[in-house]
Amino acid sequence: MPTTLQLCYRERTTRKRNVRNHQLRGCPQKKAHCLRFTTHSPKKPNSARRRVAKVLIISTKKKIFCYIPGMGSHSLQKHSEVLLRGGRRRDLPGIRYSAIRGVLSFDTPRGRRKARSKYGIKKWF
Repeated sequence: MPTTLQLCYRERTTRKRNVRNHQLRGCPQKKAHCLRFTTHSPKKPNSARRRVAKVLIISTKKKIFCYIPGMGSHSLQKHSEVLLRGGRRRDLPGIRYSAIRGVLSFDTPRGRRKARSKYGIKKWF
């Protein structure tokens, strides 16, 4: 139990927040240019070829890898613009960002019926 003097003269420190998305610098999204596209294989026990893009964040000039979500092919090319958001892929080490579909030059996946709000797809009646 601390004494009253210890309580009066103790330094008050605020707890440091754990920041996971350093490249976004506190912003919810950032705009980036695509540099190249690769595929990564996930950690055990998963097995697939996950699509990944190396992008250059325009405001900070940093090069990072981001995940390309959605099924099927994508319309991204070199020098096309994407909007990044935070959110890591648990089976891809080192990938802490993903691109937002349906914004800028990144189109929505075709034939999507479930989880449409994540990909910006209208109702398919």
